[in-house]
Amino acid sequence: MRILIGADTYAPDVNGASTFAQRLASGLAARHEVHVVAPGRGLRATVERVGSGVTSVTEHRMPAVPVVVGGTGLRFCPPVGLVRAVTKVLRQVRPDVVHVQSHFLLGRALVTAANRLGIPVVATNHFMPENLTHHVPLGSRVQQALHDWAWSDAAGVFTRADVVTAPTPYAAALAERAGIPGPVLPISCGMDLRRFAPDPTGELRRGFRARYGVPDRPTIGYVGRLAPEKNVTELVEALAMVRRVRPELDAQLLLVGDGALRAGLLKQAAELGVADRVISTGFVSEEDLPAAYLACDVFANAGTAELQSLVVLEAMASGLPVFGVDACALPHLVRDGDNGFLFPHARPGALAARLALVLADDALRQRMGARSAEIAAEHDERITLARFEELYALRRSVPVAPSVGVLAS
Repeated sequence: MRILIGADTYAPDVNGASTFAQRLASGLAARHEVHVVAPGRGLRATVERVGSGVTSVTEHRMPAVPVVVGGTGLRFCPPVGLVRAVTKVLRQVRPDVVHVQSHFLLGRALVTAANRLGIPVVATNHFMPENLTHHVPLGSRVQQALHDWAWSDAAGVFTRADVVTAPTPYAAALAERAGIPGPVLPISCGMDLRRFAPDPTGELRRGFRARYGVPDRPTIGYVGRLAPEKNVTELVEALAMVRRVRPELDAQLLLVGDGALRAGLLKQAAELGVADRVISTGFVSEEDLPAAYLACDVFANAGTAELQSLVVLEAMASGLPVFGVDACALPHLVRDGDNGFLFPHARPGALAARLALVLADDALRQRMGARSAEIAAEHDERITLARFEELYALRRSVPVAPSVGVLAS
C-alpha cells in the first residue's frame, strides 16, 4: 500500500504524538511505501527521503512558523493556501489511505483535501484540551469555555474521517463523550521491545550514569517534557519528603528532558534542600534514551493529561516499577500493587510513601519490574502496526466518492 501520514507535530519535535507518528512511519515503511506530511522548519516547502534501507520514508515539509505561546518549540503551518498545497501533494503521491494524527491546521487541511479527492481517511486523536489550557492564565471560566470549544472543534474535523482511533479505551471513551462519532477504536501507540528492554548486565545503566554524571544512588526517574501539565513539581516535593523521612535510602531524582519549567524545578529543589539530589540532564538523544530509563530504579509520572503515556510504557518495557497519578489513562498501565502504585493528584506525601516502600525493598522492586515488562509486552508495536494495516486495507476496499469536479481540476 501507499500510505500518507499527516502530523502537525513531527521530528524534531519531542512529544508523544510526534514520537508515535515517527515510529508508525518507520514501522510501516518496512512493508509499504510511506509518505509523511508535516510542518517544515522554514517558509519553503521541501521533499526529502529520510532514513535508510527499508525504513526510509518520504517527508513532505510544508511552510511553517514558530508557535510563540508556551515555549514549546513547535511550529505550525499557516492556513492560507494550505488545503491547496496538501491537495497538490495528494495528487502527486496518490495514497491508498491518509492517516492524520490530529485535527489541527495541517490535519484538517489533509482531511478536507482527502475528502474532496475521495481518499479514505483514518484519524488518531492524541489531543486533550488540558495540554493547552495550562497556557491560558485567564481563570477557570475562560479555561472551561476554551476546553469545551476545543473538543467541539476536534469533533467537527474527526467527523469527516472514515474511522477514528485513540491510544487507550479511556482515550476512546473520552473522545466519544466529547462528541467525536463512535465507535472510536482503541489502538495502543505500541512499543519497540527491541529498543526498550531490561539490562541484565547493567552495562547500559553504568554507561549513561557515567556520561551524564548521575551518582550511584537509588534513583527515581522521570523522562519527558518539563511542562505545567506534567506536574513534575510533585516529584520534587515527594523526593524531599522521602529524604526527610527515610534519609538512609539516600534517594535522588533524575529528570531527563527539557522544557519551560526546568529552571523553576531546580530552584524548587534548592528551596526544599535537595538541590544535590536532583539531576537534570536536559534533552538526550534518541540513541541515549533507552539507557536513560535503565539508569533509574523506579519511574514516576504525575501528569494529569495523559491519553496513554509513551514514557510510562518505555519505563515498563525497561523493567521498572512505575508510579502514576490516578487520573486519565495511567491506570491502564500502572496496576496498583502489581507493577507499581497509583497515587492521588496533588498528594506528594502519598507518592513519597509508596516510593519509600519500593526503594527499600529489593525483592518487591524486582517483582514489580518484571511485571512491568510482562505488561509492556502486550503493547508490542508489531501488534499496533498490524491493527493499522488492517484498518488501511479495510478502508481501501471501500470506495469513497470524490467531491464533484476535483479530480478533473
